[in-house]
Amino acid sequence: MHLIFIMKCMESYSLFRYFLLAWLITLSLAADEAMDNNSSDIVDPDALVKVEDNSGLTEDEIRQVAKKLDKQEKKKSINKPAHKVRWEDLSPTPIKYDWVQTTSGEWFKGEIKGLYDNKLEFDSDEIGLYFFDFDDIKRIKSYHIISVNIENLASIAGILRLNGNKLTIVQGEQKYEFSKDKVVSFAPDAELEKNFWSGKITLNLDIRSGNSNQSDYAAQANLKRRTAMSNLSFDYLGRISSKDNEEIANDHRLNQKYDRYLTRSFFWTPLFSEYYTDKYKNITAQITLGSGIGYTILDTKKTFWSFSGGPAVIYTRYSTVKEGEKSDDYSPAIELSTKFEQELNAITDFTYDYKLTFSNKKAGVYKHHMIFKFENELLSWLDIDITAIWDYVAHPQAESDGAIPQKNDYQLLFGLGIEF
Repeated sequence: MHLIFIMKCMESYSLFRYFLLAWLITLSLAADEAMDNNSSDIVDPDALVKVEDNSGLTEDEIRQVAKKLDKQEKKKSINKPAHKVRWEDLSPTPIKYDWVQTTSGEWFKGEIKGLYDNKLEFDSDEIGLYFFDFDDIKRIKSYHIISVNIENLASIAGILRLNGNKLTIVQGEQKYEFSKDKVVSFAPDAELEKNFWSGKITLNLDIRSGNSNQSDYAAQANLKRRTAMSNLSFDYLGRISSKDNEEIANDHRLNQKYDRYLTRSFFWTPLFSEYYTDKYKNITAQITLGSGIGYTILDTKKTFWSFSGGPAVIYTRYSTVKEGEKSDDYSPAIELSTKFEQELNAITDFTYDYKLTFSNKKAGVYKHHMIFKFENELLSWLDIDITAIWDYVAHPQAESDGAIPQKNDYQLLFGLGIEF
């Protein structure tokens, strides 16, 4: 659907060929990932492979193997000299649910959604959808098969056990052991496609009346598909405003990004794209396609900071132009971006997202899209979001009557965010 939507907006054969080539590259990369599923079960230290389970055991039989290992570990612990059994040492047996224990000793029952950027996403009936700092997790006992991406080594699917700094993956009749800091990411090795997806929708509404009647509607949406080795995301931001029954703003932005994890810090982006339209900036459609690399500078318990960027091409179709000028334009571009996240306290998170694009004069020369966002948790699935947005274009395209749109555009949004 994303491809069809962009094709209709482009109305350009040349750009369609470029987009089709980029999309085929993405499909090729996805095919490579699928081919890894048939790789040898010998772990090559020079290449990330997928270690397959050739034991022939069913999932329930693998769980029984993991249960035997749990009993052995428990017996070793109890038989330690002068050992005193504490409540937090009495770990539960996973039946239909995954279990995680925090460093404070509390156990939580639910479903592991995935680990990315040192954040464990966990869905529980008691606390809802919740993100734990991986450093705050002491133990994990999974019921479901989990696919684990080990840094510079392999992707291994199996029953997951974490005890302190020791990570054990039970696959068939074998077990693989690693230190906790070698884990790049993990996700359920699920058969159901829906288990790979998560998202958030934020709705903003402002209606005023009196000397003038004004209404502002804005929406933000984020949708992600995450596996142990890749991350596909879609981000939408849209706004429609009217004053005294006359429309004064109408703009929409849709971003797509596909990342492949290479190490804990290094990733590459085979394809990123953006569709943007702004009726009052004289832009009917602007489409960006590119590829790049990225690096995570800081990834701690409360702070995350990464940079990424790469070459791109921009196609722009203008609503109106001066007589004798073309209504569309192609431009090579360089796109750079950074993302900074900070946990301010137990219920408030801050995110700074900045994207900078250099292009030719008709595409704007220099433009940026900057977002400041505060997310304040009300419930495990409900936030109050405060978002500030600053868009800037150094050289806006003049309309047919010679009017030049403003370079700056500011938004301040207050809304409710629903996670799913």
